[in-house]
Amino acid sequence: MRILLTNDDGIDSLGLHVLARAMLPFGEVVIVAPDREFSGAGAALGALHLIQPEVHKAHVEGIDEAWAITGPPALCVMFSRLGAFGPPFDLVVAGINPGANVGRSVYHSGTVGAALTARNGLVSGIAVSQSVTGLGVEGQGWDEMLVGQKWETAASVAASFVEGLVANMPKTPVVVNINVPNIDLADIKGWKSARLGHEPPRRMSTATLEPKVGHEGGYYVRMAWGEAAELPQDTDGGMVADGYVAVSYLSSIVNSERDDLSAAEASMSKLITR
Repeated sequence: MRILLTNDDGIDSLGLHVLARAMLPFGEVVIVAPDREFSGAGAALGALHLIQPEVHKAHVEGIDEAWAITGPPALCVMFSRLGAFGPPFDLVVAGINPGANVGRSVYHSGTVGAALTARNGLVSGIAVSQSVTGLGVEGQGWDEMLVGQKWETAASVAASFVEGLVANMPKTPVVVNINVPNIDLADIKGWKSARLGHEPPRRMSTATLEPKVGHEGGYYVRMAWGEAAELPQDTDGGMVADGYVAVSYLSSIVNSERDDLSAAEASMSKLITR
């Protein structure tokens, strides 16, 4: 069993290191992670012809092989699938992300994006995230929110799931989104299968433009966020807030037939129907 570890917070993230070491009992662990912060990158690869990606060897305590890439986490997964780091991987594990990736955060999360990219290459992917002090904003944890982060709790939860997964791998690749409260393992109430909600625990509320002095037509974007939202108890965010581990299996993007777009279809037919 070859397990690829990655994240969207960069190669020096403590959450990545703790998670990687927790995976060692289950197979050969190789870290391939961005060389810097790529939170919010989703499943983006970047403009490859412009960024000209580079790879550098890295050191992570307890891990035999680690690499840093000058690109986002999805690119780390894609390069790994293409053989840049040896034989094919059997599983991709991404995290630990500081900040719960619940609700709409899954659309933008680089952690989840890495797991989605794994499935695109017919490999199962697991995204592991943990709530932070102040609940984070749109799934992201600011530096000051990471004080006292209980990484070992999320790592232990992820390890327990992976232990069972590798013992009985699914017939078709799966994307698993695991969100863990930032509390001691003994205080976790349990785990639940969670539907994705819409709102994250704390969301951006405004974005205003502030003129940049000395730069004609240039502006800073000043962002603000609202108070913590009270999320429905049957959603992923509500479960984490209530002290439960939330586990969601994310479906593929598929075509959805619609019966309310006939006007748009008719307009297009006028243009291109012969």
